[in-house]
Amino acid sequence: MWSAGVDLSAPDVADRLAALCEGHGGRLLVGIRHQVENEADPHWLGGAAVLRGIHAVGRAGLAYDLLVQQAQWQAALELALAMPDVRLVLDHAGKPPIASGDLREWSRWLGKLAACNNVTVKLSGLATEAHWGSWSVADLQPVGCRVLELFGADRVMLGSDWPVCELAGPAEQVWAATRALVPQDSLDAALGGTAAATYRLSI
Repeated sequence: MWSAGVDLSAPDVADRLAALCEGHGGRLLVGIRHQVENEADPHWLGGAAVLRGIHAVGRAGLAYDLLVQQAQWQAALELALAMPDVRLVLDHAGKPPIASGDLREWSRWLGKLAACNNVTVKLSGLATEAHWGSWSVADLQPVGCRVLELFGADRVMLGSDWPVCELAGPAEQVWAATRALVPQDSLDAALGGTAAATYRLSI
């Protein structure tokens, strides 16, 4: 299973998506992902052409991964509210500012996003938002607790964020810490069930 990138603002985005789905390995395509965090315009997600593109992603039966950081939080929320029929996956829990120690704004925003039933969350990439080289599971725990409190285990999945995660430490260490954020009775959902439902996988 894989996710792909596509120019969401292209006039022929629907045709491009169809070509991906019909091409080699297309039956394994489950989602579209764009690094919105790298867009200079914090409102890029709200552009008319981009919105048409994301709507086309939903019509193609694919999920859309939201890779955003603080500057794009509001635009991501507006997208989720505007497109309740498109399955959205919030990557890296929206990149909370763990290193700063102030999660209040992130927590308020996440609470609003959780009210959108079309959104699921990936607990991933958290160690790289903490202090590299000195973080611990305890630094990540408030994020894990808040995500699970708001979304519930059936809307949360774990991700490795490999190889980027190795900026903050060995992949094995980061993965063990990420797993530790989820209670044992919720691991089945976080390790497979949520992803299967969200991306419509057969496992």
